[in-house]
Parts: sequence; C-alpha cells; structure tokens
Amino acid sequence: MLANRNLLIVAIAAFIGIIAVIIANGYLTGAEKQQESAAEQGRLVQIAVARVPLEYGAALTSENVRMVSWPSTSMPAGAFQSPKGLYGGEPRIVLRPIEAGEPILPGKITGFGGRASLSELLETDMRAVAIRINDVAGVAGFVLPGDRVDVLLTRTPKLDGEIGEIEPVTDVLLQNVAVLAIDQSPNEKNTQPVVGKTATVSVDQQGAQKLVLAGQVGTLSLALRNQQNQDQFASSTVGTRDLGPANTSVSLYAGAGERRAATPAFAANPFPYPAIPAAAAPRGTVAVARPRPANSVGVEIVRGTKSSTYDVTRHRGY
Repeated sequence: MLANRNLLIVAIAAFIGIIAVIIANGYLTGAEKQQESAAEQGRLVQIAVARVPLEYGAALTSENVRMVSWPSTSMPAGAFQSPKGLYGGEPRIVLRPIEAGEPILPGKITGFGGRASLSELLETDMRAVAIRINDVAGVAGFVLPGDRVDVLLTRTPKLDGEIGEIEPVTDVLLQNVAVLAIDQSPNEKNTQPVVGKTATVSVDQQGAQKLVLAGQVGTLSLALRNQQNQDQFASSTVGTRDLGPANTSVSLYAGAGERRAATPAFAANPFPYPAIPAAAAPRGTVAVARPRPANSVGVEIVRGTKSSTYDVTRHRGY
C-alpha cells in the first residue's frame, strides 16, 4: 500500500510539473510575440512637447516643456529628443503658436539667443513687404496673420497718345500670398478682426518689386482666400465696361423710353438732333435734320432744368 501511494504521489507531481512547463512555455512565447510586435511597430523614443500652450514671443524653459514617449516610426522630422537641444545658456523664442502636447519643431522657434522678429518668420528666399490698407482694402479687418490673400491693383492706365476713353481697371497682381503681420502684430493666435493700416506679406524678390511699384501707380486691395484653396487661377483685367450699362453715369435711349417720355422736350421730339440752319443751307435745298450715325445712340444729359442731347458712338458691350 505504501509503495502504491508513493507511486501515485510521484505521478501527480510529474503531471503537475508537465502542466507548469506548458504554461510557462506559453507565457514566454506570448511575451516574445509581444516584443516582436512592439519592435515591428517601432521603438518608443523621448521627444520634447509643450507642457502648456505657447504663444508668439514666449521663451522655452523647463517649466513649459516636457519629455514624452513617442513611437519612433511616427516621430515628426526635426523633433528634439533631449532638453539640451531646446534650452541652454541662451533661450529659444517661440515664433508660431504651439498647443499643449504638440511636438516642438525647429520651424516654430528661433535659434539659441534668437529674438521674436519678423525676419525669423521669413523663408530664406522670401521678402517681407508692407501694403497700405484700411477697413475696406483689408476685408474689414478679417485678414489676420497666417491667412492667404490675393493682391488686387486698381489703376487708370495711360493711353500713350491713342485716341479713346480712359477708364479705371482692376488686375490680380499676386495670388496666394501669405500674410505675416497686421500693423506690428505677427501673432497668429489672434482671431479677433483688427482694422489695421498696413499688412506685411511674404513674397519673392520680383513680387516685392511689383508691390512697391503698384503702390505708386494705383490702389492695392486684399482678397481673402480659403485656407484650403492654394490653387493658382487664370485672371483677366476688369474695366468699367464689364460692370454693364446699368452702371454708367448717363442714360441711353434704348430701354429708357419711360423716363424720356415724362420729359416735355422728349415727348415733342424723341430724337431732337439739331437741324441745319436755313440761312446756312444752299439755295435750292431744304433744311433737314442731321441723320444719326448707324453706330450711335442718343444720350440726354439733364443739368438742373436744362437738358441736352448728344450723339454717342455705340461701343461693344452696350
């Protein structure tokens, strides 16, 4: 009996040992698989992020920056992996707003000992040029730093000796231009409309020359663009003739009969062109009204109680 009991105990112990080995082997295999999966997804690295929201002009310190774990495969290019790269003997200054938890990148801060100046916001091949604006030219103050705009030029070109009517025109001078600052504020965090006197924009060298010249020959205005629309479009010159005949300062006979009929002079003679004086007419001829050119219309201009009628050559579009 004693021998049988000992054999039973040995068998049970062996069975329990086998079960323990199987469980341990399964656990180790699972851990290895988890490690392999983590390795495939990428190692965790330490990068610097903002501890609190940082605005333009803030200095980076250990109080507003912290290190967090970040997957190496999705680490932003240029992210700082040690505090030494951010602050040392000379402070770095924030140039663009950084939200809490957002990685700190070189494009949003100055170098060591840098200062919050507009030149730090410019790309190496770009220039900053100021445009004079007001409540209308600046889109009622809704153009803010960080926006994109089109620059419009309104001017009255000279005809260089040609015979014709001089009229103002508007052209799209530059498209998709970045606004750096309104007056002396380059803070992109400001979302409240501000009616400024100047808008500083970022353009290339040729664009800077165009803006300076355009400011001397005409009036510049800004057209605010959607942030998602960065496309360039084909533009054309717009003149007063493109506004349509309803916007002209004088009235054409065509389509204005009711207004003329209310005038006694018009009711008596709808087209009162001056007749050839009888004394000036050669003998044997009859004084007749001067015929109206085929390409002209009668125009009545009223000054107080007096009215005058003239022949006006019909232009294309009227």
